[in-house]
Amino acid sequence: VGAMTIGMIVFTLVLAGFFDAMATIIGVGTEAKLTDDKGRMPGLSKALFIDGAGGAIGGLTGGSGQTVFVESATGVGEGARTGLASVVTGLFFAACLFFTPITQIVPGEVASAALVVIGAMMMQNARHVDWADTATAIPVFLTVVLMPFTYSITAGVAAGVISYVAIKTAQGKAREIGAFMWALTVIFVVFFAEHPIEAWLGVK
Repeated sequence: VGAMTIGMIVFTLVLAGFFDAMATIIGVGTEAKLTDDKGRMPGLSKALFIDGAGGAIGGLTGGSGQTVFVESATGVGEGARTGLASVVTGLFFAACLFFTPITQIVPGEVASAALVVIGAMMMQNARHVDWADTATAIPVFLTVVLMPFTYSITAGVAAGVISYVAIKTAQGKAREIGAFMWALTVIFVVFFAEHPIEAWLGVK
């Protein structure tokens, strides 16, 4: 039971971390027009490696995970395209340490206005979706809607993948689904069934 508990924890963290990072990097990269004509992100493997290393280092040092955040889209919306924007942002944060009493007056909700604008800008990519194709439209809709409602990028991606495979199979087009998508579907089903599985195994 102890090994199963540890396994489920590691599985959940890896799954959430990977797909949160993947979706954020591709989403922000697309908005920054850093993707190629097929929507692929050059250097994605390096970005994921750095993201994973940052999370591991953060855990080892007792700090927060140094991973990619969707708030980076705010900088992209202002024209940021390189890591220099992050360096400048970090310097401003460091400067704020000397003005902590003043910065505490400003509520965190102030950033929400900028994120709403950036979110609206990122939704422009929805025009590229073939909404007439049920197998595409429904998974995209579930992905977009469930991310904010569940506060989880992973849950949104999981719902999109599972629904895509289910619809394609129902349409008799199971052969069009790649092995990777089938594997992801199994993984995501286990992800959603985590709590029932733990209850069945008596894991707390």
